[in-house]
Amino acid sequence: MRRMKFFTRLASWATDSRDKYDGNQTEKMPGEPSKLNRKESYKAQRKNYRREKKRVASELMNSLQDPTVVVLADWLKVRGTLKSWTKLWCVLKPGMMLLYKTPKLKSSHWVGTIMLTSCQVIERPSKKDGFCFKLFHPLEQSIWAPRGPDKETIGAVVQPLPTAYLIFRAPSQAAGKCWMDALELSLRCSALLLRSNSSMGAVQGPSANDSAQISHETQWSEADYEKHFNDHDLDGDSQNEGGPAALSAGDTESESEPENVPEEEPETPYVPLTEEEFGSAGEQVEELAEENKSLIWILVKQVRPGMDLSKVVLPTFILEPRSFLDKLSDSYYHADILSRAVIEDDPFTRMKIVVQWYLSGFYKKPKGLKKPYNPILGETFRCYWEHPNGSRTFYIAEQVSHHPPVSAFYVTNRQDGFCISCSILAKSKFYGNSTSAVLEGIATLTLLPRGETYTLNTPYAHCKGILVGTLSMELGGKITIECENTAYKTELEFKLKPFLGGSDYTNLISGKIKLGKETMATISGHWDREMTIKEAKTGEESILFKADTETKKKRLVRYVVPLESQLPNESEKLWEKVSLAIRNDDQVGATEQKTVLEEAQRNAAKERKAAFTDWQPIHFRIDPMLEQWEYKYADLRPWDQRNDVRQYEANYKVLTKTRHRAPVVRNPSIVNADPMQLIKSSSLLKVRHTSRSILPLTHDDDKTDSSVSNPDAGKASCKSLKHLASAVEKMNRTLDEHTQHLRAIQTNLDRIHYNPRLMGPNAPNARFADMVPRTVPQAVVVKSMVYAFVGLAACIFMKWAFK
Repeated sequence: MRRMKFFTRLASWATDSRDKYDGNQTEKMPGEPSKLNRKESYKAQRKNYRREKKRVASELMNSLQDPTVVVLADWLKVRGTLKSWTKLWCVLKPGMMLLYKTPKLKSSHWVGTIMLTSCQVIERPSKKDGFCFKLFHPLEQSIWAPRGPDKETIGAVVQPLPTAYLIFRAPSQAAGKCWMDALELSLRCSALLLRSNSSMGAVQGPSANDSAQISHETQWSEADYEKHFNDHDLDGDSQNEGGPAALSAGDTESESEPENVPEEEPETPYVPLTEEEFGSAGEQVEELAEENKSLIWILVKQVRPGMDLSKVVLPTFILEPRSFLDKLSDSYYHADILSRAVIEDDPFTRMKIVVQWYLSGFYKKPKGLKKPYNPILGETFRCYWEHPNGSRTFYIAEQVSHHPPVSAFYVTNRQDGFCISCSILAKSKFYGNSTSAVLEGIATLTLLPRGETYTLNTPYAHCKGILVGTLSMELGGKITIECENTAYKTELEFKLKPFLGGSDYTNLISGKIKLGKETMATISGHWDREMTIKEAKTGEESILFKADTETKKKRLVRYVVPLESQLPNESEKLWEKVSLAIRNDDQVGATEQKTVLEEAQRNAAKERKAAFTDWQPIHFRIDPMLEQWEYKYADLRPWDQRNDVRQYEANYKVLTKTRHRAPVVRNPSIVNADPMQLIKSSSLLKVRHTSRSILPLTHDDDKTDSSVSNPDAGKASCKSLKHLASAVEKMNRTLDEHTQHLRAIQTNLDRIHYNPRLMGPNAPNARFADMVPRTVPQAVVVKSMVYAFVGLAACIFMKWAFK
């Protein structure tokens, strides 16, 4: 009943406004000017233009902020781009509709504002209960306002919503009809508001004293005014009409006012980096000078076999003048190969292209045997590569932990449709005459338009000849590239050079691409020269990747931040003095500057320990479910050709410049929730298929209006739920095993407490090995003795053979 009374009052107000508007048109004197003429001063035109703009904006803001001006407010279900429904509180005002998460109408609960001035509403048939209707723009333009009622620019967290239309569902037929009538009335009121604004603007225009009467030939239309202000700079002092209408530069500046546009962070400046250093193909070796060999022996005395080298201070002569964060970016100079994988329809060919890109990141080696700097905690690095089509691949990296040393990085190119996320734990082991550097971590490559994810790991670096022989380094180990969406899997093996092997056995690689248990293709060659692939069915052999001169010319140009624009914790700025000393062969100066950085890091760690605080990374956060580091500003939406313009980076945030601002936000994912609460919650495994919070975002190209859930999405949801259920079950089994171990330990502790002699070295069943204290594990001692006997036998054989 109250709604009908309000509709009646609103209709009468609309009628009065229309009568007033018609009266204003009839009461005008024949000789009164209704439009601006060409002889009117340019300054007066600008004043009227700004006055009218302020008045219209003021009336619109009053309508927004006045709580009494409400046509209708109630709960409605809104359908998002993922074809799932979200319940929102909808407030209908003349000319606009505001969406909130709750009826409290707080700024933090605002989702978006729909401008009804260019919208149309139609009833939409639906098989479900209730009443369904659609608000849409006839020309498929954005229906969203750029800001909220309190100048909000970012809406509350809900599922992504379409840009050019929105589908609503009312709980009943009567409520739906009421909403349809209210929308029709609100649309009429918005049209009357525009008409009354134009009429009032004409009344407040220049009087007859300011300008002479004009004829029909000298009148300007709205199109003429818009063309005039578009073609002429409002703030320029050279755009004069001549005579007394000319403006000075001082007058122009005094009249200029800032526009109410959302402030954007300034884009980071970049410069191209064209100079690159390439080592020769084949075995990577280093000839040590005599003065450096003594330092190696001093270093060897500090370590023992099996020791982790992450805490050992290395001499500067074996350091490459770049950070490890910078070194990780060498895999993306051929990122344009991934652009081809996104548009490829055949899954087998996509896997081949992904493998081709993966193998393209190993052939660049420094001259000699060099190791990059260990990053300082909080150290960052950023760069990008520009593709031939104009898109950019951005790389953001940060050292998120020092003990253990963990480096996290994120690579994105939304325009070409791929992104990579990874966190790497660097470990190193010393084995006497050799050492190995192992990079533990899984990289996740996502093809955004297809929703496919590929998991990849990296080989280890093996350095030998530390004490005896030539100091050399090579890659080894088995890696896998797997796509669960297509069931394709690639197995690669980086082979170490055998003891009696020649140059042909250096940097060998072999592998196979499999679909289930079936081998689809085999891969062979040298990872720093040429690799071939042979298909199993056809027997056709082709070059997978070849690191020749032509390939090096096709490397993408990398853009880096100039040194003067870098932050103090950026890699190049942080290690500037150390790198300068190494390039000048000043090992003493490099060691001194390196020590300064290390001492500063130790002092900062002591201060945090004294204050009982932990280091918090700036650009990455830990995923509690996957125990992986993820980029805080990751955007996994497919590229929208209609709305997205380009990607850019500002203050380590990779953002997208768009034509229209739309509230594209996401549901809170289960990944960000407390894992213990997820395990205890019994409703987690009963999630309905309508939920899309655990599904990858897909692009709604066809913009269908069907309300039926996508069956493929339902299958993906079932698959995700099965994976989640198996993970929970596996976690429960692990907890049970740990509980049993804890019980066994508690039992042993009880035995020691009641009878210590049964557990001591004097026990009857005690072994002699347990009573002898040792610092080196038995396995290492046995291996060392075997290697010594093998080496001695080899030496005797070589002497006997070459007599």
